[in-house]
Amino acid sequence: MKAIWNGQVIAQTDRENLIYIEQNWYFPPSSVNQDFLRKSDTPYTCPWKGVCQYFDVGEGENRSKDSAWAYPEPYPSAIEKVKKDFSGYVAFWRDVEVTE
Repeated sequence: MKAIWNGQVIAQTDRENLIYIEQNWYFPPSSVNQDFLRKSDTPYTCPWKGVCQYFDVGEGENRSKDSAWAYPEPYPSAIEKVKKDFSGYVAFWRDVEVTE
């Protein structure tokens, strides 16, 4: 599967490497081109997953605000619920298309 922003593939891996949580595909950190992610200061804590890190997606000044996110240290109970450790896995939305 691929994550595409502005016509560019910014993440790619086989489907079996992804984790599906609440209608979102989470990509392993190693499959994401980190050059396209810039940490956002948008705060959010999910009641069951933990503290979220949002990212602005893009290049230079051309960025899509908060179009990616990850849980660097999800709650142990969240990992247990998902049945996989999704620490640092990256999900996308808004201006990023996730496709097969």
